[in-house]
Amino acid sequence: MNKVSILLKDKAVVRWSMLVLLSSMMFFAYMFVDVLSPLKSMLETTRGWTSENFGTVTGAEYFLNVFVLFLIFAGIILDKMGVRFTAILSALVMIAGAGIKYYALTDAFAGSGLETWLSSWWVSLPASAKLASLGFMIFGCGVEMAGVTVSKGIVKWFKGKELALAMGLEMAIARLGVFAIFRMSPRVAENMSNVSAPVLISLILLLIGLLAFSVYFFFDRKLERQLGESGEEPEEEFKVKDLGILFTNKAFLIVSGLCVLYYSAIFPFQKYAANMLECRLQTTATDASDIFSWFPIGAMILTPLLGAYLDNKGKGASMLIIGAVLMCLCHLTFALVPEAYFTKGVAYTAIIILGISFSLVPAALWPSVPKLVKDRYLGSAYSVIFWIQNIGLWALPLLIGVVLDRTNQGVTNPLEYNYTVPMLIFASLGVLAFFLGIWLKAEDRLKGYGLELPNITKKIKTDD
Repeated sequence: MNKVSILLKDKAVVRWSMLVLLSSMMFFAYMFVDVLSPLKSMLETTRGWTSENFGTVTGAEYFLNVFVLFLIFAGIILDKMGVRFTAILSALVMIAGAGIKYYALTDAFAGSGLETWLSSWWVSLPASAKLASLGFMIFGCGVEMAGVTVSKGIVKWFKGKELALAMGLEMAIARLGVFAIFRMSPRVAENMSNVSAPVLISLILLLIGLLAFSVYFFFDRKLERQLGESGEEPEEEFKVKDLGILFTNKAFLIVSGLCVLYYSAIFPFQKYAANMLECRLQTTATDASDIFSWFPIGAMILTPLLGAYLDNKGKGASMLIIGAVLMCLCHLTFALVPEAYFTKGVAYTAIIILGISFSLVPAALWPSVPKLVKDRYLGSAYSVIFWIQNIGLWALPLLIGVVLDRTNQGVTNPLEYNYTVPMLIFASLGVLAFFLGIWLKAEDRLKGYGLELPNITKKIKTDD
């Protein structure tokens, strides 16, 4: 029987083209995730939202993933149905949720019968916020499913090759979406005098992402056929009992803890960062968004470089520790630097350093997972981590919104909030992540997972 000697993933051009297709959807998805982040003050003045309302809507992205365990089911779907099916499904779910959120912010919804009904209960949350929360819940299921799927897809195409570099590049491209939306969203909203306009643009881009996933579908199918012909052992089918193995793996749980602490100090902060800078610098939403837009640039540039370093030199656990320290210092800067000394230069410096810290953790975190679990439940391992992460991503925006309202009672101008306590909360997560990083490094030294070792496996040449 003839066996395929050169697989599709062994061709560099094809391999990296698949990375571009997978990453493009995450670029557009990250744009939609933060499309309202620069518009917090505008939502308060035009839609009557409070900080708590804003936190409820932004946290809603993760609600179904946490409380309906959708991410766990997503991992099972991924392991049973494969990357192709799950990628298309995740895109369709994202588009459906995004469409609902867009409608909630349009003039067509205002004054409609649906708005009247939604306004009749839970009156402390505006009708537009209720419907936007529902749409964001659905979108959140799709985007987190896509994250799990893209991670497994990259492992599928890059395992034993430039895995950390590929994951780093994917993260960099996704982070570029944050830069783009912080630049675009406030300008479009101000020019159109409507918060729904940038949401519509982001929705259209998600449709383009669906097209990219559709192209990936055909290449992935061809690779699987080659893998079957090459004589490689097929992956074992996922079993529910495998989840028990994940939850009894100490190193895996430590990595999950690092993930929830670190990402909870980053993504919820993104939601409030523009308004925090508006308040501290007494500047416009556009200027504040422009400053924060540089946050992902450090991550975008350094993550692939650090990924390449991890592939060839290792030191993954050490990078997690350094990233936690930098993140903590940045949040303390936002919290404690006196008003007289908090200049645009200080803000830019802190934002860029925060971006550097954000490049350290993803570059080291995600490529470490295949070293801790077997391939047969790799998709479920990523989904469990994302599920644990989503608990923090749901709770922190709501907590920060509540704390912001409670510590600023009587403040009606969204440009006059005091952000000291919320920023100290974010900094405390960095402290906890630092100690977990120390623990992970000790566990790796004890069990020999290879977290400090290079990702690229060296092939030993033998004579025929």
